[in-house]
Amino acid sequence: MQKWLAMVLLAAFTLGACATASTNPATKSAVHAEGKTIFVARHLQKAEGDDPPLSDEGTAAAKRLAEMLRSEGISAIFATPTRRAMETAAPLSRLAGVPITQYDPRNPQPLAARIAGGEGSVLVIGHSNTVHHLIALFGGQAPPPLTEQDYGTVFMIDAKGGVRTVEVD
Repeated sequence: MQKWLAMVLLAAFTLGACATASTNPATKSAVHAEGKTIFVARHLQKAEGDDPPLSDEGTAAAKRLAEMLRSEGISAIFATPTRRAMETAAPLSRLAGVPITQYDPRNPQPLAARIAGGEGSVLVIGHSNTVHHLIALFGGQAPPPLTEQDYGTVFMIDAKGGVRTVEVD
């Protein structure tokens, strides 16, 4: 049902973009604009417990993620309201001076609409069971679902829906 709804929304946005930009042969998708990249990542390594914080390893990796994305023109940062997701996004938020906006991972369509209406590149922090859905929602080819051991892969979705990955070292 969610996949079908996402496809309907994407089709509606695309048709709307075509109707308003029919003279432009390089019509952009609903979520993307020229020069905009959507970076999607799972939260980084976590400690134990209910709503755990990042582990020391995850905290260090979050700082490296911020340095990695420092020059990417990030204009918005989105994260689920979990502590580990917010802590993953926090170093880039401080570095770029961009606040973290929380989103509901069970209802990502408003997130997609907000990204579509914004300018500049964005970072979205999700979870092992949501990253692949987010990538598809943003127009990319979804990878297989992540496992509980998958940390540090950043998926970069470009304006044409191309997906590249880079690892947080």
